[in-house]
Amino acid sequence: MTLPRILFVTGTDTGVGKTITTAALAAALTARGRAVAVYKPCQTGARHGDSDVAEVLRLSGIATAEAGAVLGEPLAPRPAAVLDAARLPTAVDHAARIAGLAATHDHVLVEGAGGLLVELDDDGATLADLPLALGDNVATQGFVLVTRAALGTLNHTALTLEALDRRGLPVVGLVVGSRPGEPGLAERGNLATLSSGIVPLLGAIPERASELEPDRFRAEASTWLGGLVDELAGGPLIAEDVPA
Repeated sequence: MTLPRILFVTGTDTGVGKTITTAALAAALTARGRAVAVYKPCQTGARHGDSDVAEVLRLSGIATAEAGAVLGEPLAPRPAAVLDAARLPTAVDHAARIAGLAATHDHVLVEGAGGLLVELDDDGATLADLPLALGDNVATQGFVLVTRAALGTLNHTALTLEALDRRGLPVVGLVVGSRPGEPGLAERGNLATLSSGIVPLLGAIPERASELEPDRFRAEASTWLGGLVDELAGGPLIAEDVPA
């Protein structure tokens, strides 16, 4: 398959490593000569210093990363917007900005908030609705699902993949957002299962990767995402190519 120009980065839950995965994807693509932009439809928790956009810029070194809405409290977008008395951009608003970025970049990475079906606007639109709002050829879009290594991940991963499949949304592959340095029995079993499924495992980000110096983060990102690098090189996108 050809790597889509617009990649939606979603997760099985909040805190699974979407931002670090987005930064690693951006770094790996940039290392292959691709111009990359990152778009976050809604950033919450700004009052407490949370900024996924700033973290992506710091780690990946790309020039363009922005948020559609920035809200104060670390809540889902709709309740956070109520507290701020703010109007949330609509799915059409987000789609227009994503399309604008896609016109000037090789790839746009769209990082969701929480899991796939977290509501992003007052009409209940979610990250899963943005491909339809874009109205583009499905071949130019795809989802990367970030998951955990810990116990419970197999069910959460399967549920999210089922939700994507029922909507006809293409999945490029999975990424483990935080791979333990010394995985236990559950983590080892989960990693083996995730790497042998129908959906390719693109790679795994080592735990505490965000603590690396940015230069080292960028240099190592491609090694963490072996499946993605194979795809960019024109090789098969298969789980067996992903480093253990």
